This record gives sequence, structure tokens and C-alpha cells, in this order.
Amino acid sequence: MRLTLLYRGKKVRFVRTVTVRQLLSATVLLSVFALISSRSAHTPDETLARIQFAASGLQQQQQQVDVLKKATEQQLAGVIYKLAELEGEMQQLNMLGNRLVEKAKLDSDEFSFSQPQALSLGDENELLARIEAMRVDMNSKAAQLRALESIMLGHHIDHEASVSGRPIKQGWLSSYYGVRKDPFTGKPAMHKGIDFAGEEGEPVVATGAGVVTWSGERYGYGNMVEIDHGDGIVSRYGHALSLSVKVGDVVTKGQQIALMGNTGRSTGAHVHYEVLQRGQQQDPLPYVY
Repeated sequence: MRLTLLYRGKKVRFVRTVTVRQLLSATVLLSVFALISSRSAHTPDETLARIQFAASGLQQQQQQVDVLKKATEQQLAGVIYKLAELEGEMQQLNMLGNRLVEKAKLDSDEFSFSQPQALSLGDENELLARIEAMRVDMNSKAAQLRALESIMLGHHIDHEASVSGRPIKQGWLSSYYGVRKDPFTGKPAMHKGIDFAGEEGEPVVATGAGVVTWSGERYGYGNMVEIDHGDGIVSRYGHALSLSVKVGDVVTKGQQIALMGNTGRSTGAHVHYEVLQRGQQQDPLPYVY
């Protein structure tokens, strides 16, 4: 195909001829080249700027993480140091408690002032477990020290001496008199007696001679026996499996009055033992020892 133009009314033919396909091919090549040139002029710079921005942000985050890590390590070191100090103080309390138990000639099985097994510090979970174990141990030691104080600082029983000893033949002291965490609600509550745990069906005995003034079920106590010992002294024995006496019976010291059980507001087989003096709740521990 040849291209022919009119010039002043005359036809002029080009010497060199170009096909349409060749013309289109050249146009496409020029367009692609222009596009590539345009992109190559801007995209690399934009990409580089974005990479530099991201790298700067990562560097700042890394610095913040390093600062946080250092602060956390310092705080953790402080906690571990304080924990070690508390453990040292607990060791001193344990030694003091053991000396007091020995001096008072009390049963060491009922006053345990042994050091809890130390936990390693492999991770934060073990550290938290160690702190929780110490918290529980400190609460137990505090209750035992208060009991020792109650026994050793007086509370001498003169005319009430007829009420003495443990209300069980087999078992162990499991809970003290005073404010404690209620096992049902989890809130602080006054525990108006002491508990002796053991096997269900074990004998419960009177701690002094007297007259039975209650033998039956009572709210919170389950099956309960109450004995009037005279001189305003009354003893109570709660949560019994079954009762061996009735109201009006005269009982002697050491006589079986019930069997240990888990009735009423109870979480396990035990005897809830109370002593009242002229209607007022007393700490029964000095009577027991």
C-alpha cells in the first residue's frame, strides 16, 4: 500500500511506503515504552520511601520493646527480692512458733510451723504460685500464733476447770476461733468455735460433767448436743452423725454423747465445739489445753 497526497491539485507519491500493520506496531511500541518510562520514573522512589518509613517505625517499636523489657525485668527482680525477704521472715516465725509449742508442751501435730517447699522461678506462673502458697501459709501461721497467744498469755480457768480437754478421741484440730473466710460464701465471717476433724462415726465425748439441755437438730449446727456445766458454763457439739443422749440426761466427763458427722452447714466430717460463759461466746482453745 502506498500513501498518496494531493499538493496543489497534483498527486504526490512517497517514494518509501509503509504498511498499516507496521504503523500500528510502531504506535504500540511507543506507547509501552512511554508507560514503562513513566513508571520507572516514579514507582522505585515511592517504594523506597515506603520501605524507609516502615523500617523507621520498626526501629522505634523495637526501642520501645527494649525499654519495656528492661522495666519489666527490674520490677520482677524487685518482686523476687521482696519475696525472698518475706520467706526469711517466715522462717523466723516458724522457729518462734516451734519454740512456743515446745515450751507450752502442746501437740506439735496440731501446730505445724514447718517451712513450705520452695518453688523455682522458671516462669511467671511459678512465681505467682509461690506467692499464693506464701499467702496461704501466712494466714495459717497467723491463726496458729493467735491460738498460742490465747493459751500462753492467760485465760486461766479456775472454777470452770471442770470443762477441759478435747471433745474427740481420734482426730485433729482443723479450724480456730475467730474471723475466717466462710467456706460457703468466701467472705470474712466470725467462727464462734473450733473444729476437730476426723473420720465419720468417731465418738464425740463431753468435756465436762453436766446436764444435757439440747439434743437434736439446730439450724447451721446440724445434729447438736448442748451441755450445761454449771457456773454459767455451757458447751456445744455440732454436726454430729447421730446423738447418744437426750435432754435431761446427766453426763460425766469423757462420756460419749454423739458420733462425728457432716450434718448441717458443714463441708466435711468434724465436730464444731463451742464454749459459752454466761451466754457469751469464748475461745474454746484454752479449755481444750
